[in-house]
Amino acid sequence: MQRKSEVIFGPVPSRRLGMSLGVDVVPWKVCSYDCVYCEVGRTTEHTRQRAEYAPLATIEAELRKYFSDPAAGKGLDYVTFSGSGEPTLNSGIGRLIRLVKQLCDVPVAVLTNGSLLDEQSVRDELFAADLVVPSLDAVSQEVFQRVNRPAPGIDAQRVVQGIELFTHSFAGEVWLEILFVKGINDSSDEVERLAQAAAAIAPFKIQLTTVVRPPGFGSAAAVDSDWLRSISARFAGNVEVVADFSRAAHPAYSEDRAEQIIKMLRIRPVTIDDLCASLGLHPNEVRKYLDELQRTHGVESNEFEGRLYYTIDKRKHDEHG
Repeated sequence: MQRKSEVIFGPVPSRRLGMSLGVDVVPWKVCSYDCVYCEVGRTTEHTRQRAEYAPLATIEAELRKYFSDPAAGKGLDYVTFSGSGEPTLNSGIGRLIRLVKQLCDVPVAVLTNGSLLDEQSVRDELFAADLVVPSLDAVSQEVFQRVNRPAPGIDAQRVVQGIELFTHSFAGEVWLEILFVKGINDSSDEVERLAQAAAAIAPFKIQLTTVVRPPGFGSAAAVDSDWLRSISARFAGNVEVVADFSRAAHPAYSEDRAEQIIKMLRIRPVTIDDLCASLGLHPNEVRKYLDELQRTHGVESNEFEGRLYYTIDKRKHDEHG
């Protein structure tokens, strides 16, 4: 079975954005960061160089085809530019956001690591969106290097300044996400630096979170949820601790599809590419199912010869019922 689209995925239930239709505008995994906690996996093209990456004409044709159905936008909370890498690396993102705004009335969100917001051209392009969610996981350069592992030439202070400049000139909402990894960016000093930076940025909302999915590679560990709630008082303004949630309760979650994945995993270890080819889904949709099944059904991930394989712990699965 062929995937329905290399660009559009979902709708998928999101912890932060409700029901979201994803638009993925960079290849797997082109990113300016190589974060220790990333569930997508290791960055394969580590860069801050902007380019078209995927032909804009192809992306535009897929968007026009999807929204040619009058019912396409019903039930959606956002059309979200996110996916397999850093979306602002696509040099045509502003044009694509404006096209979506022409094709439907659904608000447009952009999930970004914020690394390119020090560039005026990138800020100008994102002004077309309704919501931008940049991440900021560290302020000191040493911790920034450890948690986000940026491409050469990316400086923590410039990232903070870029997010601040954008937020102060953007007409829409900015939600600042700060993700804590145990033993890396959770020291009292770094929390204080982050709180000061967040106060200067002054976003509409600050979202504090931690590792909720097993990382694609490595062993990034979550901080305690009680600790997250306790340090939230150090941040000024509208602060939200993003809790775990179950995607299985959302109408976009198909129990039949989840069972298909479980059956495949019981036979042999498989990669995300294997699942995509079999199910006809975009990688991001597959990861949403794996996320839920890792939480509830004993699904595990293991690296072998540079590839990530998913398996199922039959004992834990049988205990679940």
